[in-house]
Amino acid sequence: MCGLLTYISATASANSLVDGISDALATLHHRGPDATGMNVVGHDVVMGFKRLSIIDVENSDQPLEHADGRYVITFNGEIYNYVELREELIAQGAAFRTKGDTEVIVAAYHHWGADAVRRLRGMFAFVIWDRMERVAFGARDPFGIKPLFHLVTEHGVFFASEKKALLPFCAWGDDTLNHESLSHYLTLQYVPEPATLHRQIGRIGSGERFTYRPNGPDRGMATRRYWRPEFRPVPQDDPEALYGRIREALRESVRIHMRSDVPVGAFLSSGIDSTAVVALAREVNPDILTFTASLEVDGYSELPVAEESARHLGVTMHPVLVDAQMMMDALPRIIWYLDEPVADPALVPLYYVARKAREYVTVALSGEGSDEFFAGYRVYREPLSLKPVTTLPTGVQRGLRAVSKAIPQGVKGKSFLERGTTPIEQRYYGNARMYTEQEKSLLLKQYDPTVSYTDVTGPVYAEAAHLGDVEKMQYVDLYTWLRGDILVKADRMSMANSLEVRVPFLDYAVFDVASTIPAELKLPPRSAETKYALRRALAGVVPPQIVNRVKLGFPTPIRVWLRAEMYEWAQHILDSSKAGHLIDVDYVRRLLADHRKGNADHSRKIWTVLVFCLWYEIFVSGNLDPRPS
Repeated sequence: MCGLLTYISATASANSLVDGISDALATLHHRGPDATGMNVVGHDVVMGFKRLSIIDVENSDQPLEHADGRYVITFNGEIYNYVELREELIAQGAAFRTKGDTEVIVAAYHHWGADAVRRLRGMFAFVIWDRMERVAFGARDPFGIKPLFHLVTEHGVFFASEKKALLPFCAWGDDTLNHESLSHYLTLQYVPEPATLHRQIGRIGSGERFTYRPNGPDRGMATRRYWRPEFRPVPQDDPEALYGRIREALRESVRIHMRSDVPVGAFLSSGIDSTAVVALAREVNPDILTFTASLEVDGYSELPVAEESARHLGVTMHPVLVDAQMMMDALPRIIWYLDEPVADPALVPLYYVARKAREYVTVALSGEGSDEFFAGYRVYREPLSLKPVTTLPTGVQRGLRAVSKAIPQGVKGKSFLERGTTPIEQRYYGNARMYTEQEKSLLLKQYDPTVSYTDVTGPVYAEAAHLGDVEKMQYVDLYTWLRGDILVKADRMSMANSLEVRVPFLDYAVFDVASTIPAELKLPPRSAETKYALRRALAGVVPPQIVNRVKLGFPTPIRVWLRAEMYEWAQHILDSSKAGHLIDVDYVRRLLADHRKGNADHSRKIWTVLVFCLWYEIFVSGNLDPRPS
């Protein structure tokens, strides 16, 4: 586990950039405080890393060389099947000088070529420089658990684990702000991949591999998708057998995710996902420690249920109390760690939980990915509820659409008819839906009506055209909400505290089983339950009170706090913002005033803008510097 920063020159010696790269690498110190490495390879390649020691603590410092120095690798992540791959490679003649997973990656590339990446089971982002062929090869894991940013210039290419390490090497200002990404952020609450808010900086996509050749006729960057999720629902004559396969796939994934030379703990909330991970991890380590957040507002804290689960499982829990002042204090620094604005308030309690966990362990297991794999979001039931309309003949639907337009706003049935007569490709664009296009036309000073969320979702829907509506929604979320919000906050908030988070649900073997579940076993027609098959699979694993518990989604009480404790703080951010030429701050002030009076709940809309304003002060105007010392 580390933060990597690599530069490959296409024009001249890279020696002149060594000091600048060293300074930029220091901004990634939180990702790897245990060791720092810098190699200048052949005068035109600089590879740097910050290491958090997890496996082969004593011998796997990076950049790491292999095959008598032909290859040099920087790698961020963990390969959970590295033991098995190492044995297979040794049988084929590979020689190793370390016992860790980093050298397994580069040896696999040497022996099996670019397709070796398909055999890696884990979370990863890496860059390999081949000195003989003078080509860089790298990849990012299938689900996008680990990040990899790139900056391509006329002089060469930079790769980094976080965008902040690339900013010193490119121009920055409003002229380079990606206005399309800003528009998408205000709709989705995150900046969708592969773009960033900086036009020059992009991201390697989840499940993508790349090559970069600095010279020659095929010089430049080339990316290719090596894996994409394939949902293939299969009718089940024996559902119990399916539940058994789900249970055993998850059990084996948890076991292999616990490979580590340092202590491993787990996050525990009130839901079935984290509880299942803890229950299965306890089979490997009965003394596993767990960590959770408690929010100081009635109806928002998951602590009582999490404590009951911990008692049932016989594990020790370490809770952390998060209040409004802690939210306000931490948010600027959290945004610095994020690099890009993410308007999910759950980031803040997750940051504090990770900080608490780091006092005891170096690795923590978590339950991300379960909802996308097993259909855990309530919105996934929408195709079932809309079926009375969506199955009607096209002409009848057109008539009902006209009727819906005539029904006054707020009248019962209007929304149902509107949604039922709207194709799923137009009505569903992920879990996060913030500002509408009409609202953005009032909010954005430079609103562009040609920019739409369909720019993001359209290509994804095209890939999922053969799937049923539920599977289409899952597929869209895998490429939007999961990698844009869920995995960003898991990676950045854990790494901010030098803690490695592992996600056993996001595993090849688990997806292979989950992808076969038919819609009626994910979302039973005569039940309000979500991820039904997973709940049945875990009925004997997690405490009974958790099996059928409704998903809370780690709620935070900003709705309450923005009317009281956070009101003046929010006003100050809006009053002092230098982003007034981009955002109509008065429009947001009116939302805040309306929210405080209790006329409407605008909390998430307000929070979305507050996060952007703070991001702008940190990364553009430079008026705010929340970096740790």
